[in-house]
Amino acid sequence: MSTGLLNVSVLGAGRMGEGIALSFINAGLPVTLIDIKERDEDERCGYFERVRSNIRNELQMLVHIGVLQPEQADIALSRVTLLSKSQAVSTLQRCDLVFEAVPEVIAVKQETFGWVSEHVATTAIIASTTSTFLVTELAEMVNEPERFVNAHWLNPAHLMPLVEVSRSEATCPQVVERLLALLKLIGKVPVMCNPVAGYIVPRIQALAMNEAARMVEEGVASVEDIDTAVRVGFGLRFSVLGLLEFIDWGGGDILYYASRYLTGALDSRFKSPEVIANNMQNGRNGIRDGQGFYDYREVDVEAYKLRRLSEFARKLALSGLTPAFDSALK
Repeated sequence: MSTGLLNVSVLGAGRMGEGIALSFINAGLPVTLIDIKERDEDERCGYFERVRSNIRNELQMLVHIGVLQPEQADIALSRVTLLSKSQAVSTLQRCDLVFEAVPEVIAVKQETFGWVSEHVATTAIIASTTSTFLVTELAEMVNEPERFVNAHWLNPAHLMPLVEVSRSEATCPQVVERLLALLKLIGKVPVMCNPVAGYIVPRIQALAMNEAARMVEEGVASVEDIDTAVRVGFGLRFSVLGLLEFIDWGGGDILYYASRYLTGALDSRFKSPEVIANNMQNGRNGIRDGQGFYDYREVDVEAYKLRRLSEFARKLALSGLTPAFDSALK
């Protein structure tokens, strides 16, 4: 994708807006942060200085941890332009892509989408970053909803690679393709998700976080031991294998019977979904059957396993957790 004529603006200069801006300026692209709140001149100047200071501090943190050189942080900061709503009209008219990152209040979003729709070109992509509302709800607030899409970033937005993208029935396929290409250009890993509450990561992590809190409540283990188990067990494992991929490694039938035991011993929330039982009935338990959630029939399974285990070994080494030979004898 050519970046020669690419103009990106972010509506809302809060935490998410700053994180999105950091992603673009770090990748070499200028970005305009637009404050949607009406302020008098003194208040606006003070607010802009705080926003610029926040971005500067995040860049300095990247310098501190060795991700950036000091001069790179200065160059990146120079790529940010801060504008008030009234100052931004001419900028919006030249925009190729506008991210909405205003507070999760439906009235604020409706007003913002109405305003931006009046000023951007018909070819501009408008992308919400909401984690609360569905793209199908918000598309109705935008003129020409075929150019509207949702791009849900994870915090901290400038460090987390994943962006969950969802479209409405009205969204033009070319709009999605353009957005995905741009996100990849700045080093993000976009995935597509249907417009369903919770998207992918928030839905999975809500279950996991609630279960961790419930174990504290029930006295299963200490806070520290639960978090240690997540960091060096759950987290490490699933940084290499996706959840569905892991089911295929162990076998869907193993999950089925484990879930049945936990349902009887603890609660019905552990009951496995029908797709697990259906896969069992159809001989699709995973790698050993050649099929599961993935199809392994034409895969060199030994080479595939070796790649994944090598990735896991590298993660262990980075975490300082690689088992040392003869460690018990030292």
